[in-house]
Amino acid sequence: MSFRGKSFVAARHFSSALKGVAVAAALLSLAACSEEKKAEAPEIVRPVKVTQIGAPDEGRKLVYSGSVRARTEMNLGFRVAGKITERLVDVGDRVTPGEVLARIDSTDYKLDLGSAEADLASATKQVEISGLALRRAETLAAKDVTSKSQLEQAQLSSEQALAQRDSAQSALEKARNQVAYSELKSDRDGIVTAVSADRGQVVSTGTSVVTVAVDGEKEVQIAVPEMDVSQFKPGDGVKARIWSSADLVIDGKVREVAQSADAQSRTFAVRVSLPADPKILLGMTASIETFAGNAVKAFAIPLAALSKKGDQPIVWVVDRGKGIVTSRPVKVADFSDDGVRISEGLAEGDLIVSAGTQFMKDDMKVKLPETVATRFGSVSSQSTASVQP
Repeated sequence: MSFRGKSFVAARHFSSALKGVAVAAALLSLAACSEEKKAEAPEIVRPVKVTQIGAPDEGRKLVYSGSVRARTEMNLGFRVAGKITERLVDVGDRVTPGEVLARIDSTDYKLDLGSAEADLASATKQVEISGLALRRAETLAAKDVTSKSQLEQAQLSSEQALAQRDSAQSALEKARNQVAYSELKSDRDGIVTAVSADRGQVVSTGTSVVTVAVDGEKEVQIAVPEMDVSQFKPGDGVKARIWSSADLVIDGKVREVAQSADAQSRTFAVRVSLPADPKILLGMTASIETFAGNAVKAFAIPLAALSKKGDQPIVWVVDRGKGIVTSRPVKVADFSDDGVRISEGLAEGDLIVSAGTQFMKDDMKVKLPETVATRFGSVSSQSTASVQP
């Protein structure tokens, strides 16, 4: 190979080396830029919604509703059968002892009364006749004019007449009662709460016609499922809240707990006595409130605030000074209608994440709502979420 050829090959190798150096320099420059940009990228701070832990509750609250009713209600019906001719009261009317509430047709009973009176009159005459016969027989027997058997017969006839008179007297009293029973009367002060029969209806003996709530103590009857019936015992104090007045909350007392469940609802009837109060009227709706005796005090948190790490329930607690979150194991007492009750792991005043827990990790920086940051002096200065105090 000539000198010129060797020079050309050397030049080509030098040019290739220069290109390699240039490519390497470009790659190093790009890597340096990438690291510079990565170093300049701001740290991600996630906005969160938080809840401040308040005081613990008193345990699981039991709330059941019922209506105010009289402790004693009388279902009044006629003591004889017949067709109703008059109904003299309506629902809501106040009644007094001896007041007539309704009447049935008493024509047949009055006829029976007349017959009983006639039978008594006849029996009375028969007593007089048998008495005269007895005295005559006794006089004749004293003079040995009549036999002893005739005297005994006269005595038996007199005794029979007396028995028939007594029977007639009883029949007359019964007939008078039948006529009196044709009027339905109240024997207590109270208020009519129901009318079950009306004019023209034929009712049998004892059929309820009018229901009267007796004046006096009032009560609320509630239906309690079997899982909670053990929490109610006679004599236990409860709170009664009247729906018509939010401020009307009174102390009640469990009076009676049914010992068998209703066949259809499978619930147990619990009667709660209420103290006398003119604001409480029959038919009002009331809520009976109490706390389960075996419940523990716990902190209520939203359901969304509860998370899990493996099988361990946790919540994410916010460090107000550092603006970071850390996981904290908790113990779940039970679930309520509006969240979760935590018995261990939280303290009053803790600030926990109540939404977006699936994005949390330990020592992650977060943005608190502005109101929270101002209130607690958090390092966060910007917010896009809200707080639940």
